[in-house]
Amino acid sequence: MTKIKIPEMKPEFEERIKQLLPDKKDFQSYLDILKIKPVNSIRCNPLKISPEKLKKRLEEKTWKISRPWESNPEVMIIEGKYNSENNLISLEPGELGRAEEHLLGYYYIQELASMLPIIALKPKAGELILDLAAAPGSKTTQIAAAMENQGAIIANEISMGRLRILSSNLERCGVTNTIISRKEGAALCKRLAKFNPEIKFDKILVDAPCSGEGTLRSAYKTYKMWNIKNVTKALPQIQKRLFKHAFEILKVDGEIIYSTCTHAPEENEAIVSWALEEFGDKIKIKKVELPIKCREGITEWNPKKEDFALIKSSELSESQGGSREGTAKSEKNPKINFNPKVKLCCRVYPHDNNTEGFFISKFKKIK
Repeated sequence: MTKIKIPEMKPEFEERIKQLLPDKKDFQSYLDILKIKPVNSIRCNPLKISPEKLKKRLEEKTWKISRPWESNPEVMIIEGKYNSENNLISLEPGELGRAEEHLLGYYYIQELASMLPIIALKPKAGELILDLAAAPGSKTTQIAAAMENQGAIIANEISMGRLRILSSNLERCGVTNTIISRKEGAALCKRLAKFNPEIKFDKILVDAPCSGEGTLRSAYKTYKMWNIKNVTKALPQIQKRLFKHAFEILKVDGEIIYSTCTHAPEENEAIVSWALEEFGDKIKIKKVELPIKCREGITEWNPKKEDFALIKSSELSESQGGSREGTAKSEKNPKINFNPKVKLCCRVYPHDNNTEGFFISKFKKIK
C-alpha cells in the first residue's frame, strides 16, 4: 500500500467523525486509511467487451488483476504490473487512463464505492431511467451497460464543462440509449412533468451534490472547502428539492436511489427521514443490499448548539420523522432522532472496505 500525505483535518470536522465513530480503534482505523492511496479500480464495459476477455487482455499486459466482488465480475482492481524481473510494481502515473483499452471504452476508471448506487438500483433493459446529476458519466455508463443499451436514459447535468465530459464518456463507452439534458435538476423534473404528465420513470438516481466528506483520500480540496454551513443548511435544501421533484415524476412501483459521497447525517439520514415524513404512505424505504460491508444508518445525532440553529433555520429538523430533544439555547447539545427506518440505509466508511465513503438509500413509490 502506498502512503500519501493529506492536509490537516479541520477540528470541527474531526469532532463530527468521532461522534459517528465513537470507538477509538474504529476512529483510528479511519484516520489510518486516509493516509493510504486508494486502489486503482475499473469497471468493465460489457457493451464492448466481456469481463473475462478484458481480464485476459489486461493480464497479457502483465497487469495483476483481482476481483473484489464475486457477484460483480465486471468490477476489477489493478494491483500493479510485473516488470521484466517478475516483481510487482505500481502502474506509471496516468497509465490507467492512457491504456488502449481505456481509450477504446473497454473499461471505465471508477472508484469502488461510486459503483454501489447503480448496483443497488438494478437497472434493467427496456426501462426509462433518469440520472439527475450525471457528469462525469461513471454512473450513467454503468446504467447503460446494465440495460444493454435497451430502453432510455435521460442524463442531466447543469454545468456545460462537465456536460462535455459526460458526452465524451458516453461516446467512448458506446452508449446509444441516452438523451443528455442541461438544466438544474429540480427544474428539469418540473419541466418534464409539465411537458407530459403521462411520462413517468421506472427508476431515478439522485446522486446528490454534497459536501464530499467521503472523498478525502482522492480529493484533498475537500479538506479546505468543507464548511459546516453548507453541510447543515445549503446542501440539505438542494438535496430535498431534488428528491421531492424527482419523486413526483417516478411511476407507481418505481424505485429511486438517493446517494451521497458524504458522512454528514444532515445530508443523509436527515434527508431520508424528511422524505418518509413528506411522502407518507406514498413511499416505502427498502433495505440496501450490496456486496460489501455496510453499516446501518444512524438513528440519532447530537449536533453542536450553533449547528442545530442552522439545521432548524433550514427547516430540516421540522419533519424528521422522529423527535428533537433540546433547543439551540439549551446548555447541552440538542439531539435529533431520525426515523428508525433509516437503519435500512447503507453507510460505507473508507476503512471498512478500502474505498471512499458513501451513503446509499433506496425507496419505492407505493401510490
